[in-house]
Amino acid sequence: MSVVSTTTVSVPATTANLGPGFDCIGAALKLYNEFKFTRQEGGLTIDVTGTEAQRVQTDESNLLYQAFVKFYQHIEQTPPSVKIEIKLGVPLARGLGSSATAIVGGLVAANQLEGATLSQSQVMELAIAMEGHPDNVVPALLGGCRLAATSGAGWEICDVPWYKDVVPVVAIPNFELSTSKARGVLPTEVSRADAIFNTAHLGLLLRGLETGNGQWLKTALQDRLHQPYRKALIPGYDALNIAAVSAGAYGMVISGAGPTLLALADKLHSKEVEAAMLAAWQEEGITAEVRSLSLDTQGAKSF
Repeated sequence: MSVVSTTTVSVPATTANLGPGFDCIGAALKLYNEFKFTRQEGGLTIDVTGTEAQRVQTDESNLLYQAFVKFYQHIEQTPPSVKIEIKLGVPLARGLGSSATAIVGGLVAANQLEGATLSQSQVMELAIAMEGHPDNVVPALLGGCRLAATSGAGWEICDVPWYKDVVPVVAIPNFELSTSKARGVLPTEVSRADAIFNTAHLGLLLRGLETGNGQWLKTALQDRLHQPYRKALIPGYDALNIAAVSAGAYGMVISGAGPTLLALADKLHSKEVEAAMLAAWQEEGITAEVRSLSLDTQGAKSF
């Protein structure tokens, strides 16, 4: 491919961890940020539209632009002056992978401007290095539900089949929780029993997602590595969990680092689960948006 003057990249939101899959599993959702890059003379321009647009940095500290620059550092070239137009559709700092969309968007856009100099695998490696872990950036780039494991020389990425009737229901509150704060409450060591517990439940989660077996999913969504420590940072967590399960959800987990909460349900109960989770947070005095989503299977798209 030849060098181009403009490109637009759409990147899906993601939900990571899915209970026991801490830092290794994530799924892309049909909720998007869109980034348009255009070569120009005279430096950097960033325009942002959408909810929370005023909170996005419009200088060189912008994460999207930092990823763009990272690409050029990797290929040992000077980044061109660009105008960046951002259309926000993914809530910021809510556990839905907004930072992953920026990292993936910046890298993919730079790669497209330079005629696809790097392979998708090379872009993925850069994205993981920037994010620090693969659970959000991999599905944001590739789509679907993905499990990532180190292979020594790099990463092995496994596509996780997702049964068509398993519906992700996200409850997005009007407050934020930084990833650094959510990581700060985690212990530095865990017991052997907890490690075994999570290994078994992650295996069951993979089979539950593939088959849609409700009983397996109810058991599989339990976790001992991060959620017991993080849930105290999310007001109303226990009330929402009870409400979601009572309405027919298989279970509820923290999406990424939170504070968004994710319930998995079948199509028959997803709307009831939505209503129950919204009502539970309203009882806590918290405004939230609750919606059923579906999996994005394409990942980052450029056009």
